[in-house]
Amino acid sequence: MVSTKAPEDACTAEPFVPERGGLAALRRAAADCRGCPLHRDATQTVFGAGSAPARVMLVGEQPGDQEDRQGEPFVGPAGKLLDRALAEAGLDPADAYVTNAVKHFKFTRAEPRKRRIHKAPSLRETTACGPWLAAELAVVEPELIVLLGATAGKALLGSSFRVTETRGTVLEREIHGRQRRLVPTVHPSAVLRAEDREGAYRGLVADLGVAARVLGENGPAHASAPGTA
Repeated sequence: MVSTKAPEDACTAEPFVPERGGLAALRRAAADCRGCPLHRDATQTVFGAGSAPARVMLVGEQPGDQEDRQGEPFVGPAGKLLDRALAEAGLDPADAYVTNAVKHFKFTRAEPRKRRIHKAPSLRETTACGPWLAAELAVVEPELIVLLGATAGKALLGSSFRVTETRGTVLEREIHGRQRRLVPTVHPSAVLRAEDREGAYRGLVADLGVAARVLGENGPAHASAPGTA
C-alpha cells in the first residue's frame, strides 16, 4: 500500500539533511526542507549566514517578515539592533555565524492581505528543525554559542531552559556529544518591544560583552579552513 503521508507529517528535518558536505551543501539541501508544516506558508527557507569555522555562533528563534522575504537571517529591525550591540560589545561580525533554531517564518494574519504577525514556534516545530542546527554546529565548530532568547536556549538545552535565570553567564554543557560553552541573552526583538528600550539594550550589550571576554580569553581567531564556507 502506498503511503499518503506528506514528509512534514513526521515532523523532523532529518531525512533532508545531507550526510556530508559543508555549509554550502547544507544550505542547498535546506532550501527543499519539508520537515514540518511551516514550509507551506513561508516564502523560503532562511538558513544561517557566515563562514566556517567561526569563533562564535549566534542562535536566534526564527526568521521574521523581512528575513522570510530576503532569505537571510537578521536583516530586519532586530538584526540591525543586534549588529549595533555586537559592535558596542566588541564582537567582530566577521568572527560570527548567525542562524535561527527554526528556519521557516511562522506567522498569523488578523485578516487576508494584512501584515504578517510573528508567532512563536512550538516545541515540536523547534525539535523538527533541530537536525539543521546540529549540522550547522558540526560544520561551524564555534568556540562559543550565544543563545538569543528562550527558543534558542530550549532548542539546545531543553525545555527547562529559562533565559532570565542564566543570561549573561557562561554555561558549559554537552551538546550533540561535544562540550560547548554558551552565553544566553535576550533576543534583540525583545529589546525593541521593551518599555525601557535603552535599559534593555544596555543589558543586551553587557551580555554580549561577556561573550567577547570569553573569546578574548581564548586568544586570537583561528584561520578559516579552505572550502568550508
